[in-house]
Amino acid sequence: MASYTPMIQQYLRIKADYNDAFLFFRLGDFYEMFFEDAIKASQELEITLTSRDGGSTERIPMCGVPYHAAPNYIEQLINKGFKVAICEQVEDPKLTKGVVKREVVQLITPGTVMEGKGLSDKQNNFLTTITEFEDSTFGIAYADLSTGEMHTTILSGPTHQLVNEIYSIGAKEVVVDESFSENIISMLKDRMVVTFSYETTTTVPHEFSHIVEKLEQEKLLITVGRLLHYLKKTQKRSLDHLQSALFYELDNKMKIDLFSKRNLELTETIRSKGKKGSLLWLLDQTVTAMGGRLLKQWIDRPLIKKDQIEARLTIVETLMKQYFIRQEIRDRLKEVYDLERLAGRVAFGNVNARDLVQLRKSLSQIPALKDAIKELPIETTTVLENMDECAELTDLLHISLIEQPALSVKEGNMMKNGFHEELDKYRDARKNGKTWIAELEKRERELTGIRSLKIGYNRIFGYYIEVTKANIAALPEGRYERKQTLANAERYITEELKEKETLILEAEEKIVALEYELFLKLREEVKAYIPRLQCLAKAVSELDVLQCFATISEERHYTRPTFNDERRIHIKDGRHPVVEKVMESNEYVPNDCTMDKEREVLLITGPNMSGKSTYMRQVALTSILGQIGCFVPASEASLPVFDQIFTRIGAADDLISGQSTFMVEMLEARNAIVYATQNSLILFDEIGRGTSTYDGMALAQALIEYIHDKIGAKTLFSTHYHELTTLNQDLDNLKNIHVSVVEQNGKVVFLHKMKEGPADKSYGIHVAELAELPLELIERAKTILEKLEAEPEKKSVVVKNAQDTDLDPISQLSFFELKDEQTISDEKLKKSETQALEKIKKLDLLDTTPIDALNKLYEIQKLLKTKK
Repeated sequence: MASYTPMIQQYLRIKADYNDAFLFFRLGDFYEMFFEDAIKASQELEITLTSRDGGSTERIPMCGVPYHAAPNYIEQLINKGFKVAICEQVEDPKLTKGVVKREVVQLITPGTVMEGKGLSDKQNNFLTTITEFEDSTFGIAYADLSTGEMHTTILSGPTHQLVNEIYSIGAKEVVVDESFSENIISMLKDRMVVTFSYETTTTVPHEFSHIVEKLEQEKLLITVGRLLHYLKKTQKRSLDHLQSALFYELDNKMKIDLFSKRNLELTETIRSKGKKGSLLWLLDQTVTAMGGRLLKQWIDRPLIKKDQIEARLTIVETLMKQYFIRQEIRDRLKEVYDLERLAGRVAFGNVNARDLVQLRKSLSQIPALKDAIKELPIETTTVLENMDECAELTDLLHISLIEQPALSVKEGNMMKNGFHEELDKYRDARKNGKTWIAELEKRERELTGIRSLKIGYNRIFGYYIEVTKANIAALPEGRYERKQTLANAERYITEELKEKETLILEAEEKIVALEYELFLKLREEVKAYIPRLQCLAKAVSELDVLQCFATISEERHYTRPTFNDERRIHIKDGRHPVVEKVMESNEYVPNDCTMDKEREVLLITGPNMSGKSTYMRQVALTSILGQIGCFVPASEASLPVFDQIFTRIGAADDLISGQSTFMVEMLEARNAIVYATQNSLILFDEIGRGTSTYDGMALAQALIEYIHDKIGAKTLFSTHYHELTTLNQDLDNLKNIHVSVVEQNGKVVFLHKMKEGPADKSYGIHVAELAELPLELIERAKTILEKLEAEPEKKSVVVKNAQDTDLDPISQLSFFELKDEQTISDEKLKKSETQALEKIKKLDLLDTTPIDALNKLYEIQKLLKTKK
């Protein structure tokens, strides 16, 4: 390092502490990057890579961005998952000899973004920490730095529950210890876009002791301590807006694993990964950013306590009936800005005068909001108590700030006249000074007779009297002092103008400095109101979501559901809310769903494209809508309160983690049968189709029997295995239903209507015909089907009795007869299969990396091949 210049040595010393971040090193009006940072930044940001002499024999790679444009470049890097350390000059270069002292003043990471386009208005930006304890439990804490909210919990379940929770949180960055499981990190990166950071310190910084006052468990203190220490280390400033860490228990809300959230498209669609087409997109009639974020949280975590659900539904019903009050509430809410993030910006120190004007406008809406709520004919005490007007703050902001203040807080033009006496004096001096300048210009013209004479100003030369060269001879001797020569004119100054210039410029400088000082004082006064503003924000956001539910329920003709304790589902004229919205016509065919003690499992048959998956999804979405407190798309609905929802719907290869469709299918099925309870809802769509006919049908039947006999959860199971429809003869609580189809002139017509009993056939060839496969292919398929249907002895594969597991190969459905030379001895087959099965049983798939899984699979395949 000694061979480098002092400035480069300083850079390298600072960079050594931030090896995992781009170091934006301030040099004058630019942030510069050197060495590997420069090479990589030039590629990521598409900026020019140059070089400079750093004192060594080789030139140093270098690139830079103007400081005023830096936020855009920083945002680009953060959106790509990088971190950026901001290194500023902390000394005045004019007063320093040698290298100016520099320090990192902030580390910006994906989980600590405070502003910019990367911060979505209606989406939280959560920084999360995970702490693994010796007893195999995990501590989780997460915070949104932009809003100040913080939550924490302890998980004692298996690894997949941890992955589910981090996925549900939607963490943008996860902070862990350096010894944390690489396997878990790999699993999380496979399933979501997330940045990992490391922090070993777990003690709670003393300045944040109030945040953990309500936490009693040592594990929670350690977990939250890691998060708080990371925030302190990276942000290096006041974080007064951080709220008390709230402990939550997963069992207090409906559990929906990541597979089910994806399959049901609750907050994003499977294909585009975007909001449009999701349940969140359909429901979002919120008018505030805070309400939008809370709506997503409610969808992610539906309620399971009936009294809480009913309380929300009662307010929604009242708002539906009180249209004019609801409209008044919506109109007022539209004028309320993001109070949570405004409070965060105040604490963080990056709030400006325009932000505070937004805060003033927002607070001005609260009295009218309270009046509207009081008119509702229901008990709304809780909402009203938290609807704090902050009247003193509102008055302060009214008397202090003008309507359209400057964007920069260091340019003046923020404070009202009459707010501060000294500021008014300076402003008067500036105003009168400019009036005096105008009068002087008039007198000088009269004195010299030069009508084109003018008095002007620029930042370099100050005030001046400008005379064209043609009129210079008319100037009186000795009165004017030449200041600047132009091509066609001369600029002069007089003693009188010098005196006024000093007075005016001093007033301008003092106005700007004093306004900045007054603004900082105002910001500190606002900071004292942060807890009250955050409490108000919670009340406003909750009211916004409830009016949103009322609005969408009225627009879409939804019905208030009731909840029963008999585990009974009764849905009349149910619809899929999103599909109905997309169709935007009367073409959607509603369907009923009835499930009770004698109908625990519904086995659904019917062709593809007939609506089986849609029907299953709409039952789940109806339950979720009801349990978040919204009305539901049905003419009647009586529901149980579900504790969990599990789904397996549609084919989905997980290519990133090396898992096939069938493996994903089995993992999703495993989650359901291992963790579902009698109070859960299970949706299984076409289970077993990812393997051979025999395997698939056997698995499907075994799953149905297991759920029916061991779990007792309400289950909708769609299948193309028509042989399974005979299960109702052995399983008392299983009923067959099917999607009705009619044939007209040899063409199939889907009615999309559910009826009792099994479907008579699959209509697969008809679907292929609708897809316009070649006619020759269709005719050939019909011929093959006729031949197969003429051999009834090959149609049955279902084991009628669960105890009878010996299948006659002749009675199994197969497209191809096994030839004698292909048959292996039963003894060797059973032995090899037994050994392979034992290896499979010992596998922990959820804790196995993709490459390990492939290796294990190869070993099992090799075993089976060698035994043939």
